[in-house]
Amino acid sequence: MKSIKQVHFKEFGFSFLNDLLREKKYSKIFILVDENTNQLCLPLFLPEVETETPIEIIEIEVGEEFKTVETCTQVWYALSELGSDRKSLLINLGGGVVTDLGGFVASTYMRGIDFVNVPTTLLAMVDASVGGKTGIDLGVLKNQIGVINNPLGVIIDSRFLATLPSEQLRSGMAEMFKHGLIQSEEYWNKMLNLSSLTLNDLDELIYESVLIKNRIVEQDPTEKGLRKTLNFGHTLGHAIESYCLQNTDRQTLLHGEAIAIGMILAGFLSVEKLNFPEEKCFEIKENLSQYFEKQTFKKEEIEEIINLMKFDKKNSHGNINFVLLEDIARPKLDCLIEEELIYKAFNYYMA
Repeated sequence: MKSIKQVHFKEFGFSFLNDLLREKKYSKIFILVDENTNQLCLPLFLPEVETETPIEIIEIEVGEEFKTVETCTQVWYALSELGSDRKSLLINLGGGVVTDLGGFVASTYMRGIDFVNVPTTLLAMVDASVGGKTGIDLGVLKNQIGVINNPLGVIIDSRFLATLPSEQLRSGMAEMFKHGLIQSEEYWNKMLNLSSLTLNDLDELIYESVLIKNRIVEQDPTEKGLRKTLNFGHTLGHAIESYCLQNTDRQTLLHGEAIAIGMILAGFLSVEKLNFPEEKCFEIKENLSQYFEKQTFKKEEIEEIINLMKFDKKNSHGNINFVLLEDIARPKLDCLIEEELIYKAFNYYMA
């Protein structure tokens, strides 16, 4: 378990980083953290870095609500005031908000400086680590502003997972479940039996999940076809996440919590539109329900969620495009769904 293209695991990751620092001779190194990773992860990370180059720490606030152009502006100013030039390196140490936002900051500051991602959440390890998507939210609309630009490398070290609350671990598992559903029934079946999971088992599952995503991204780096399959569960999931984020009377959902709902809904829609086997749809619902607490939605809330879907980046020509399943590991792109079926899907989810 050494490396997958730009993704380096455990001690091989730090060897990659230190070789990079020796080779590139950066003028300055900046480490972007949030309040949590500054306190919990930076002390694990810094002792692994071998360099005489000056290191500066830039901290942002924790949470999806700070994944904004305002936060980018603060980081751009910090880089400027701390003397960053085009020969500087930005290391993004954190979850998906830090790696997405930091990648976007690095891609745009002085028309682009080098960056390395060190994901510290399970979600960021298996999802944000691969594919070069960087970006920020536009209001509550997820990832509307951004570019595809790969880091020089990604370092995955499962030691960081010990700093996470259980709900953050579960959030990352949603993307792992998704990788099985769209690409590998064998992997999906492995994910059905996590009760006796050890840290070594988790390392192997992370590695395999990254491998699945990497294979997809290598074949379709700019999301013209195959890469769209990674959006399974995300069309409704992102809209649910955005709806809960903008409504103060609702509990905010983590990304994986919203995507888990989206996958159950997409499973039902797959039965209705593509004759996906009902027993497999039930298996998806039952399995995800073990890890993610059921939410309830009123009819008027579902209506607002449907309206939010119209802003999804994957839509074209006024159509809302879904990724559905003909079977496990047999996804189908660009499926059009009638609104009344979406209401039925929510009824199935909440039953």
